[in-house]
Amino acid sequence: MATVFPQAIGMAAAFDEELAEAVGACVATEGRAKYNEFSAHNDRDIYKGLTFWSPNINIFRDPRWGRGHETYGEDPYLTSRLGVAYVRGMQGEGEVMKAAACAKHFAVHSGPEAIRHEFNAKADPKDMEETYLPAFEVLVREAHVEAVMGAYNRVNGEPCCGSETLICGILRGKWDFKGHFVSDCWAIRDFHENHMVTSTPAQSAAMALNAGCDLNCGVTYLHLLEAYRQGLVTESDITEAAVRLFTTRFLLGLFDGSEYDGITYEKVECREHTALAEKAARESIVLLKNEGILPLSIEDIRTIGVIGPNADSRKALVGNYHGTSSEYVTVVEGIREYVDGKVRILFSEGCSLFEDRTESLALSGDRLAEARIVAEHSDVVVLCLGLNETLEGEEGDTGNSYVSGDKMDLLLPEPQRDLMEAVASSGKPVILCMMTGSAMDLRYPAEHFDAILQLWYPGARGGRSAAQILFGAVSPSGKLPVTFYEDSDRLPEFVDYRMAGRTYRFLEERAQYPFGFGLTYGDVVVTEARVCEVKKEGERRRERAESGYKVSVKATVWNQGGCDTDDVIQIYIKNRDSEYAVKNPELCAFKRVHLKSGEVREVTLQIGHKAFTVVNHAGERILDGVHYDLYAGTFQPDKRSVKLMGRETVRMELDLGKTGDIC
Repeated sequence: MATVFPQAIGMAAAFDEELAEAVGACVATEGRAKYNEFSAHNDRDIYKGLTFWSPNINIFRDPRWGRGHETYGEDPYLTSRLGVAYVRGMQGEGEVMKAAACAKHFAVHSGPEAIRHEFNAKADPKDMEETYLPAFEVLVREAHVEAVMGAYNRVNGEPCCGSETLICGILRGKWDFKGHFVSDCWAIRDFHENHMVTSTPAQSAAMALNAGCDLNCGVTYLHLLEAYRQGLVTESDITEAAVRLFTTRFLLGLFDGSEYDGITYEKVECREHTALAEKAARESIVLLKNEGILPLSIEDIRTIGVIGPNADSRKALVGNYHGTSSEYVTVVEGIREYVDGKVRILFSEGCSLFEDRTESLALSGDRLAEARIVAEHSDVVVLCLGLNETLEGEEGDTGNSYVSGDKMDLLLPEPQRDLMEAVASSGKPVILCMMTGSAMDLRYPAEHFDAILQLWYPGARGGRSAAQILFGAVSPSGKLPVTFYEDSDRLPEFVDYRMAGRTYRFLEERAQYPFGFGLTYGDVVVTEARVCEVKKEGERRRERAESGYKVSVKATVWNQGGCDTDDVIQIYIKNRDSEYAVKNPELCAFKRVHLKSGEVREVTLQIGHKAFTVVNHAGERILDGVHYDLYAGTFQPDKRSVKLMGRETVRMELDLGKTGDIC
């Protein structure tokens, strides 16, 4: 039993650091409660300890990757801030850690799943420093994450769990990481069986240990004694790894006791935690389209048709890597609970998630006629489509064997595409609720349906939160943490790890729905923004990117709409001088705010020094240029977002060569 929160990609859509920290603290509390009880019963089995292999801070660089929904999306800055908050919540900030968090998978890992055990990800120094490494660095240096997990693949020829460059040179050398390093499960075995960089298990064990991998998830370290006998490792190497691992146990208070020993099982899935999970689900839901149909009014509707394979699906609530809840509330159950008998609900599964029929003896498309009938007899249709962990997830854990959990394209399975057309043909208003962990091709629903809600995998009771959004008890306020592309045809090859053409920072094509986009039932506008403070830290030298500037921006925000709402104020930055600057403005600050209808408020956002740096082709982060454009709004300043929102962001010019004029 556990509190089951929205999948990580949904947490990212909330753009809420305080929420991420609260969720981390909740997870650690329930982990402590279980550890205390299981230990008392002498049960030391898997999933009952205090080291948590979370968060996954890999960059979701390609929407076809099946495990992308475990991450915080495509942006290094957003990933860093949410990762830091989550780790702080999980580990706490006292002398004793409540739980030990783990930043994974280090590094340059985001598919393909099918060949990850033999794949060599090639990334140049600029992409490494600019995209793939920043979140790991921030979690090590700022959040002091206790553990780091290596990836299965190689990076530029070196297996990640035995990489002198990654572990010794960057992680322990450059960043001064003090915690322990753990392999992904059976990744060290891949050294000799798949990567073919060693010949024997003893050589693989030695390669990993000598590079700084302290803990082997798997069995290859059973060969460490043989590696020692062959002179491949020393006793001091083994001792050093053991010391790091025992240090984690000491920091958890496992030998001397701690304040956390008194946490009881009653904290598991308690009312406070389930309320937090429902809040997280509400904040995560992204409204992508609304032609005035939402929010629904119970007084104006007699019959709602709830249709689709995910409408009554528990699997679609949880994504992969989830606990077991004592209660699940699907979308149809959430709607039924909310209307409380005041509106009639008609239901049809409509189709299978991906097979051509729902009954093995039936004809193809056996539920399409039923779906049309339900739609025709309803005042409004809530259509629940998408995927679940059997179609997108980790290699080996899914039913999607032909691409091992990845997606071949961004299309919904064909039976669901047929269902969309069948429902659209009814002529009734349709609200699409998409339950996926990744970007999908939404061209058809964008053209034919009245509203689109991206629910992600919203957690065990996510259907309740979805109903609250549908009926206006709460305004939607989530923002996309990934770009929704028109299709996958113009994306680079999946195995190409160059960032050119990927994610909103480097995109050249028009996005279908851009990173940072999301509507509300209110109308929050940034009416004015100005740079109000520039703090100079140290000498401003090209070779010292650790020093530089921190900038404060004050934004005046006004909810011009008729509904109270949360919204996310976002600041983007563009270096106008440097040839090394990323192609498009990139996120550098954000803050979630709540505004009553008509409320005007001034919000201060802080931009850290890294936002004013660039990365050259050698992978060096430098200060290069003094002229910057800053943009403030509730969306990014790209043309597509401006068209969808019907207004511009507020643009500010900043000249760091004339900082004396700034108030």
